[in-house]
Amino acid sequence: MTARHRIAVIAGDGIGQEVVPAAVECLDAVGARHGIAFDWHHLDWGSDHYRAHGRMMPVDGLDTLAGYDAIFLGAVGVPDIPDVETLWGLLIPIRRAFAQYVNLRPVRTLPGVPSPLAGREIDLVIVRENNEGEYSEIGGRIYQGSADEIAIQESVFTRRGVERVARFAAGLAAGRRGLLTSATKSNGIVHTMPFWDEVVRGVLADYPGVTGRQELVDALAASLVLHPERYDVIVASNLFGDILSDLAGAVAGSIGCAPSGNLNPEGKHPSMFEPVHGSAPDIAGKGIANPIGQIWSGALMLDTLGHAEAAAELVTAFEAALESGVRTRDIGGTATTAEVAAAVRANLT
Repeated sequence: MTARHRIAVIAGDGIGQEVVPAAVECLDAVGARHGIAFDWHHLDWGSDHYRAHGRMMPVDGLDTLAGYDAIFLGAVGVPDIPDVETLWGLLIPIRRAFAQYVNLRPVRTLPGVPSPLAGREIDLVIVRENNEGEYSEIGGRIYQGSADEIAIQESVFTRRGVERVARFAAGLAAGRRGLLTSATKSNGIVHTMPFWDEVVRGVLADYPGVTGRQELVDALAASLVLHPERYDVIVASNLFGDILSDLAGAVAGSIGCAPSGNLNPEGKHPSMFEPVHGSAPDIAGKGIANPIGQIWSGALMLDTLGHAEAAAELVTAFEAALESGVRTRDIGGTATTAEVAAAVRANLT
């Protein structure tokens, strides 16, 4: 019996227009091997839509997305439109409307991909709180343009929000090496971070097989570079998780290979899958963008949709392509986007 999934595809901006089709081809290939069919619905939302309509997506865009099994996103952002319009007009509303409160970012060294830490094995997962924390909409500016101008930005941490992301991370750690590191800054941020620490500790009491530790985020950033093998699962607030995952991806070799999933773990709403890299306008249209982050995000989507075996096979296929030397220039090769995708598909036949 064939499993069929309706997927909303938003290629978005820049290299998203190139890596998304490459990843879709690979997902179709692995799907054919495992009896999985995708109904791809391409939505031309993004900066071009903004230029034409003054919005990144239609007014009823969230209602449209609610009917899909998952959302497959490429990249958002262009130099001539402020990020506050591109991100808050598309990406962040989707994350919040569909309670995608877990941002899952696996990081590991890949075959053939040179890392700044040569000879070191990295295999960790960053669980970033994705709906609240430092990225709130609460605040404002007054006395604009004057010497007395004031900007206020409020962080929002709720017990429910911290507890649910910590519980997800602890459950993930229980199925891996059993080590959960919580990123904090409670020595300097005196209200929200001690609260974060308190709630995470309370959650860990329900997971006796998981060893928990908390580390100040600045020390943790340094330790990720010096001793990445010490880490298994890291749980962090919205801002800290955002920064740490880019750092960890670069340490592993390239954020061009880094995937992410914006998850609604309960499955009440669609989850969204996207590479960590941005729209890279400097190389857009040249056919040289690295599609591995998008393909790996597709593997995360497969796993979330209940196809763990197909997901693992897709990961094995792109790892084999990398190991054989088919790599884009950001990771030391000369291959084009299309050539990498073709090599991955060849490993799925």
